[in-house]
Amino acid sequence: MNLLKDPNKRKWVIVATMFIAIICNYLDRQLLSILKPEILEHFGIGDMQYAWIVNVFLICYALMYPVSGILVDRFGPKRVMLAGIAVWSLACIGGGLAQTVWQFAVCRGILGLAEPTIFAGQLVAVTLWFEKRQRATANSLCTVGGSLGAVIAPLVIAWLMRWFSNWQEVFLVAGVAGLVIAGLWMVVYRTPSQEILDRTVNVDRMTSSGEEQKSFTLGGLFRTRTLWGAFLIRLISDPVWYFCCFWLPGYLRGMGEAQNLTHEQTLNMIQWIGGIPFLVGALGGILTSVWSDSMIKRGRSALSARKVMLMAMVVVAPLCAAVPYVGASETLSFAWRVGLVVAIFSLVAVMCLSWLYTLPVVLAETFPIKNVASVMGICCGAGALGSVVFNQFVGSIPSEAWYTLFAIMGMLHIIAAVVLWKMVRPESPETK
Repeated sequence: MNLLKDPNKRKWVIVATMFIAIICNYLDRQLLSILKPEILEHFGIGDMQYAWIVNVFLICYALMYPVSGILVDRFGPKRVMLAGIAVWSLACIGGGLAQTVWQFAVCRGILGLAEPTIFAGQLVAVTLWFEKRQRATANSLCTVGGSLGAVIAPLVIAWLMRWFSNWQEVFLVAGVAGLVIAGLWMVVYRTPSQEILDRTVNVDRMTSSGEEQKSFTLGGLFRTRTLWGAFLIRLISDPVWYFCCFWLPGYLRGMGEAQNLTHEQTLNMIQWIGGIPFLVGALGGILTSVWSDSMIKRGRSALSARKVMLMAMVVVAPLCAAVPYVGASETLSFAWRVGLVVAIFSLVAVMCLSWLYTLPVVLAETFPIKNVASVMGICCGAGALGSVVFNQFVGSIPSEAWYTLFAIMGMLHIIAAVVLWKMVRPESPETK
């Protein structure tokens, strides 16, 4: 293929492949939240048990993120991502074949163990293939696959449910699609040539004295202020995005059920509106990434450009607190209430995805390349850990306490912005 022979074209084919793989990643993840009523009815369980199934995924996800980063630094993105895509696809198939809720939960746990590999691997692949002036844009184009996966998921899953008539077969189809993508990744990716590396990462690996920049030991990473800053940022801010992924579709369907709509009617509703926040968030996340790259092209330092953009996005965070008031309003029609909730979460999604797309680039530009995947894994594991705690809180509180829940969500990115400003800086080990 001509596209694969030209390195400048191959790098964009790699981005496109990772984009497709991440769409599949989020499609498999969203199966549970979109088909929540059908799955809960099939296994005879309630919201508390649903929260535990989500937490099985999140705990495994959190534990595996640091491990996947270390594996990518050790074995490279091609092999680790190939294994991850194949395993999560098989786990999705296993979920469709599960006979008991415990078997289903185990498959969701395996899904959680496999999915982090693509995000640690994707950041390293982008860092190896792209220069700084293109890096945030390329990373956002990969990561936007998650948002578009969340957009596509309601449409595809609702259509598949009507085609196959049961949720198990939908899981099987999604798993088979993932195995096809694993084969595509095996063909497309290769390690960049020395000429490309000299333009992308080797520039960052040289100190002012001309020596090659050293990398941190694992223990040395934990002695850096930036790692702890990024750890806290993900721990604090990621729960807002995980709420959007795991609870927003169910929240919208719950609003419909409160209006005495049937399962079928709420599924129809979520099919057409459930993906809107993720689509708006994806487009906004790309545009803010392009904005930060454009500031670098105009002469601003990379870290300063990233910080300016991320701080600007936090202004929408307090909108979260308005959601339960809008949802319970007695003066607005049902259509207006749903529309306003979707509009608020669309703006919140822009904020969340701007942070999720660009913070990994910040890590790639503040740590030596040999440590990037490990740092990414540690910090994203913190995000998943924070989401485990937050998710358990969501699953256990009564409905009237959701006013407090949304108020808390409105503060989390503001706190994260303070941490970003105070703690994140370029890091390098001392050279001897």
